[in-house]
Amino acid sequence: MLDINPILLLATFVVFLSLIAVLNSWLYNPLFSFMNKRDEDIKKDLDKIGNNDDEIQALHSKAESIIMNAKLESAALREKVITDAKELADSKLEARRAELASEYIEFEKALSKSKDELTGELMSQVPHFSEAVKAKFSQI
Repeated sequence: MLDINPILLLATFVVFLSLIAVLNSWLYNPLFSFMNKRDEDIKKDLDKIGNNDDEIQALHSKAESIIMNAKLESAALREKVITDAKELADSKLEARRAELASEYIEFEKALSKSKDELTGELMSQVPHFSEAVKAKFSQI
């Protein structure tokens, strides 16, 4: 039947152990070292991502503070420009009002003068009118 040959069994066992030793040094150890290195790289990348999130949050808060400061500065500048424009407009308005008031006073003086001249002319022509009226009444 079946015979067990100890030399063949020992040779098979030696070949099997040498195959495991060769596979261990050529295949398994490089494969395990590659997998360990890959796991370490993944952990480093995840840590970097976590650090990047912190940096992103810090930069985001810094950007928000810069935007807030810019908004405050622009509001202050806008208010200053508006007040300056209002002051300039008010000063121009007051100057124009003063100019118009002086022109109105001059107009009133000229009107008064021309009224006096017209009154004087009419008074000088009253005798002619009264003679013309008397002549008309005499014709009637």
